[in-house]
Amino acid sequence: MESISFGRTGLRVSRLCFGTMTIGSSKWKPWVLDEKEAQPLLKRCLDLGITFFDTANWYSTGESERVVASTLMSMVRRDQLVLATKAFYPMSDDSNDRGLSRKHLLASIDASLSRMKTDYIDLLVIHAFDPETPITETMETLDDLVRSGKVRYLGASTMFAWQFEMMNHVARLNGWTQFINMQCQYNLLYREEEREMLPYCRDRGIAVTGFSPLARGWLSNSTATRSKTDHNFANMYGDTLDREICVSVERIAKDHGVSMAEVALAWFYTKEDICCPILGASSAGQLERNVAALDLQLGLDEVESLDQMYRPRDVINDYVPEPMPRYWQGE
Repeated sequence: MESISFGRTGLRVSRLCFGTMTIGSSKWKPWVLDEKEAQPLLKRCLDLGITFFDTANWYSTGESERVVASTLMSMVRRDQLVLATKAFYPMSDDSNDRGLSRKHLLASIDASLSRMKTDYIDLLVIHAFDPETPITETMETLDDLVRSGKVRYLGASTMFAWQFEMMNHVARLNGWTQFINMQCQYNLLYREEEREMLPYCRDRGIAVTGFSPLARGWLSNSTATRSKTDHNFANMYGDTLDREICVSVERIAKDHGVSMAEVALAWFYTKEDICCPILGASSAGQLERNVAALDLQLGLDEVESLDQMYRPRDVINDYVPEPMPRYWQGE
């Protein structure tokens, strides 16, 4: 698999990133793979040339970080991997064990490094915007983490473009490290980031990593455990137009003799504003089909027909001021 430049940085990453929310502990979510089941899947990622892995301290309450890092580093050298993790969501009932305060960020990175048994994180992503912590506090702390050598690069996830720019603006004013990555939800059923976030990132040379390319299973006609137990499967998607788009994806898939997932991913891969799609998988076969979609060439008319079906919809991100019904549930 080819490696590509990560925005306007010297960092190079594999063309695809593997998202590891599905790895850790089935006690956390029923669709999560435990360590023994996850090991062959992670090995297959390496076999296919994937060296960029995305996890978070919140996934399986830290177990994902441990399993992913220990498994991968038992197979290849640490410097051959690009490992990303995140911080923001509650890790306990302690009121200070959440958010983007200096206290929580410093504790979070040390805990992540301990679980992953590594001296540094390649990419630290803040999992959401924190309206309760001053931006100067967050950005100065993140800069300290980079200067300490514990973190190489900074990224952010699931927020409005104005919030993202406001944080980078504060960093620029103070000579602190800026974000070089935005991780946002993007797929055939959800393209709101095309309005402001993607143009902003294009202008600034910020690498965009897109998660949920299959809309939590809607675009693969999933009948797996996650589609039956993930509350966001029904909460975020499934209206009349979503279903019509899925029908169109299924029709194109039949024409090409491939799966719906491969068509949805092939469409995703045509979007140049997305530097790195974040793929999830629960089996080696599923992973291989997702990677094979890189070679699926959709006709221009097919891409345009799918593009034209979209309509404006409510924004999906993790920033909901008051009340916060979805704010703490995370991605």
